Amino acid sequence: MKKVLIAVDETAGSKSILSAFHNMVKEPESVVLLHVEKPGGKSLMYDMLGDAEMSTLKEAMEDSAYKEALDKKTEKLLSRYREEIANRGPMDIKTVVRWGHPVEEILKVAEEEGVELIMMGCNGKSKLHKLVSGCVTRDVERSAKVPVLVAKSGACTKAPKTAPGLQEAAYDVR
Repeated sequence: MKKVLIAVDETAGSKSILSAFHNMVKEPESVVLLHVEKPGGKSLMYDMLGDAEMSTLKEAMEDSAYKEALDKKTEKLLSRYREEIANRGPMDIKTVVRWGHPVEEILKVAEEEGVELIMMGCNGKSKLHKLVSGCVTRDVERSAKVPVLVAKSGACTKAPKTAPGLQEAAYDVR
């Protein structure tokens, strides 16, 4: 495998990506480490913004203290993941920060970079929360043109019910 995209955020599900990455059979030649900034935090209103509203919001926040704090938080997050991935061995690691809707940005970066695999974490949202706010991982899985490896955290593996006699895998490649 030549190039892998790893989409990260601050959730526990995202942290489980590192375990999945370290357990990969063959390490990639390069990794694209992506974080999509969401200025609205966990607000559901942010997910309802169209491209025009998103552009206006981005412009309005460009030189604000809030945007500066968000950038520092993102830099700290990406450097932590970058360091952990670099410990695996020599490989090219590119960090990318985008602003917008996570699903759209993950898919855009995957295509722009020509990756062969997308790795993401599952955050263990309840079914009601997924219904209201959507699920980035599920939407990326459905729309991606390359395989998606979903690393599940403890919260994620407890949420779904499996049929009797079946065991859930720690990693779910779709």
